Amino acid sequence: MIKVRFAEEKDLPDIDRLLNQVNLLHHEIRPDLFNIGRKYTDEQLKTILSDKNRPIFAAVDENDKLVGYCMTWFEQIVGDTIRTEVRTLYIDDLCVDENIRGKHIGATLYEQVKKYAKENGFYNITLHVWEGNDNAAAFYAKMGLKPQFTCLEEIL
Repeated sequence: MIKVRFAEEKDLPDIDRLLNQVNLLHHEIRPDLFNIGRKYTDEQLKTILSDKNRPIFAAVDENDKLVGYCMTWFEQIVGDTIRTEVRTLYIDDLCVDENIRGKHIGATLYEQVKKYAKENGFYNITLHVWEGNDNAAAFYAKMGLKPQFTCLEEIL
């Protein structure tokens, strides 16, 4: 049985392990943009854990071992004369351990994040998916997310 709670300092080794899985995937898709390595140091992760505007949701098993996480942060447009001032919950990373995917852990985690966003007055949830990460794109589409805008590039 999977439970979702806020991440704690004891979860940091597992968060770091899963961050490495995400980073490796990004490197494989776009080695021109992503190096292999750590996204955050231990100190940075501890700082994020203590920041109430950057909640990390932890999917844990029956032994309270982290098997997935969702790192988020609050965004709000302020002072823009064109865009409305909505509060957004941005998903920086959502990862389920690659060894146990396909068991609806990601869906459970996302639904809990969505519940949190609704209960805390957010207008929407946003995230970015890199081209080539077809599994993630399909997962988020299944969760009901739709494109908000398209970012284009030309490599020179």
